[in-house]
Amino acid sequence: MADIQRTLVVLKPDTIWRSIVWEIISRFERAGLHIAAIKMVKPDKEFLYHHYENIWKMISRRGQKTFELTVDMMLKLPVIAMVIEWVEVVEFVRKIVWSTEPKVAPAWTIRGDYAHMSFAYADGKNISVPNLVHASWNIEEAEQEIAHWFGNEEIHWYDPLHVMFTR
Repeated sequence: MADIQRTLVVLKPDTIWRSIVWEIISRFERAGLHIAAIKMVKPDKEFLYHHYENIWKMISRRGQKTFELTVDMMLKLPVIAMVIEWVEVVEFVRKIVWSTEPKVAPAWTIRGDYAHMSFAYADGKNISVPNLVHASWNIEEAEQEIAHWFGNEEIHWYDPLHVMFTR
């Protein structure tokens, strides 16, 4: 069997504000994914700079304005950070979450079901796109993000394949 992967998912302030935390978490659990760590935190600007620029390279990918709007939005309320694990989980979580731009997300995805704003509309209003969640883009990024958001002692491990498929 394939190795278990881990990915980071962060439920953003718009998820908290709309009170749909458990609806979003249940999407991952109903898909059979394992939550290895979960916590509510209120990151500061320095923490978010490291996440969005040092790891994710948002300024070079999306520009300074988008970076600043995103950080400002992320400072409004606490967020819920999770480590999710399973076989090929990084790609699978990206499929559940879908594109960063909610407008193009299919109806069966988290962003397609719960968020609908386009980049163009957000840019016109000078706001951050409320897209509910952050999910790691690839395995390398997931490893860096998890190390940034969680200490080893906060991540709980059991072999889900062993538990599920042995007696």
